[in-house]
Amino acid sequence: MNIHTMRSGFSMITAIFVMVIMASVGAFVMNLSGKIVKTTTAQYQHEQAILYAKSYTEFAVMAVTAHDRNASANCVETIKGSIGDIDNGGYTIRTHIAYIGLPAEIANCSGTRRLNAAAIDPNTPLSIIIDAYVDYKDLDNTTQTFTVHRRTIQKI
Repeated sequence: MNIHTMRSGFSMITAIFVMVIMASVGAFVMNLSGKIVKTTTAQYQHEQAILYAKSYTEFAVMAVTAHDRNASANCVETIKGSIGDIDNGGYTIRTHIAYIGLPAEIANCSGTRRLNAAAIDPNTPLSIIIDAYVDYKDLDNTTQTFTVHRRTIQKI
């Protein structure tokens, strides 16, 4: 055997070994990159749902303050909305409103959730409880639905 042939064989084995190591590192990097993208997407969807819940809560406060409870037999009790298609990365929003106040203040709110407290001070202003629910589906697993809930108590 020639020493030149042995060097050539050793170089070939070394090259194959380095290629296997580089392929393993490449597969690890691609796997880690995919997990980071999935985590970032899930975090983005959750933060977006939180912002929609906050936005619809503010919209509910605005709708209640703009509604004339004395002229109408009904009060604002629900607000519903959707942004996009829930199966393709969209959101569905449900807002429920309950009224807290003196019976005279919420007497015209027939059919709504009312909380009449006997111990309410007559000087206490009307208040509402707003429950905002935002539903969305995971982009990678559309069978799993997540719900973000935000509860707010607001003086009117």
